[in-house]
Amino acid sequence: MKKLSALLLAALMLVSILPLAVQGEVVSLTMGSWRSDDAAQVQALLDKYKEETGVTIKFEPTVSDQYNATLRLALDNGTGPDLFYSRSYAVGQELFDAGFSMDCTDIPGVKENFGESALNAWQTPDGKAFAVPFAAVSHVVYYNKDIFAENNLEVPATFEDFLAVCEALRAKGIEPLANGIASNWDILECVYLGMLPNYVGGAENRAKYESGELKMNDEKFLKSLQDFAALAKYLPMGFESITNSDGPALLGTGRAAMFIDGSWTCGVWGKDYADLNWGTFAIPAPAGNEPGMCFHPDMGITGNNATKHPEEVKAFLAWLASPEGAQTTSTYLPLGFFPMINAPITFADERVTEILALNEGKVMDARFVWAKLLDMYTPMVDQLNALTRGETTPEAVAEVFAAEQAKVLGK
Repeated sequence: MKKLSALLLAALMLVSILPLAVQGEVVSLTMGSWRSDDAAQVQALLDKYKEETGVTIKFEPTVSDQYNATLRLALDNGTGPDLFYSRSYAVGQELFDAGFSMDCTDIPGVKENFGESALNAWQTPDGKAFAVPFAAVSHVVYYNKDIFAENNLEVPATFEDFLAVCEALRAKGIEPLANGIASNWDILECVYLGMLPNYVGGAENRAKYESGELKMNDEKFLKSLQDFAALAKYLPMGFESITNSDGPALLGTGRAAMFIDGSWTCGVWGKDYADLNWGTFAIPAPAGNEPGMCFHPDMGITGNNATKHPEEVKAFLAWLASPEGAQTTSTYLPLGFFPMINAPITFADERVTEILALNEGKVMDARFVWAKLLDMYTPMVDQLNALTRGETTPEAVAEVFAAEQAKVLGK
């Protein structure tokens, strides 16, 4: 009887401590993302978070161009991840409006630690935050410093200087640019939308196009397209078949002198082209225009309303929204992704700091179509591709842009 009582007592003790063991081990979250290339770095970040909190988060990314559809299907089926990357503006808000994304408005640090431009990218018109801002990217010109030095070329101060540099390189038999149009996205996102703040200004002016007050065939837009067409003449031979992933090889092997791309590519050079002596500069504005910069709110992170661990999810989001979390994030994120928090962040790589410093003294804005004109994306890509091939004119493209703008706005 005593033996039975002892066994019973032991069983009761096991039952009583089991929840504590479970509490320490069972909280295992998943995180969805479109950044499959970053799997190792982000998992290292999440492992660092586990060291601090004991909460395991498994990074489960999807190929970028399949992410939206894959995530929506999983959320519809009730199998979505506990945390997931949120697209900025309308695409991310769609999931919030459908009831999938958490309301992050009252997550500690969100209101206090982020500026208006960062919050606006993941905020509804009535001020509800549907994600915590995570990282922004900028659009820059990478260049081969050795080629510039050998040909007595300086970093261009104006767009006219930029074209002159391209012409001087072409005269030497050097391909000025490494960009092509085969990827069917980067000629719009990295090149044209990277240029556009130099012509139309920042968010305040963009809002006038989004409302229809300004038309996308006005003098500013026409000038941007004329300059884009002038620059397109310096794309490399065979640009029609060159993809975005071909660009680093052309620059890295010295076959081209410059490559217009996102800050996210800066980590490629040290890894794959260690001998490349590279630098960056902002896409310059035409003489007399206020210099601009496309600094795009790229990634937010939100929680799944259907998670079984809402408190742990909210705790992670609060950590992301803290200066400490942002500094840790900057250490583990791939180079060229910048935390948007209003706190001093240091980077181990000084050239990453140099890229971020290109924002100084410039009017900044997100990619022009992202907030309210995303339905124009494909028509704009098609028109820019045709312009690079010489199949249309800047004037004709401006008229198409204005017609598509009116269609999207219902005006």
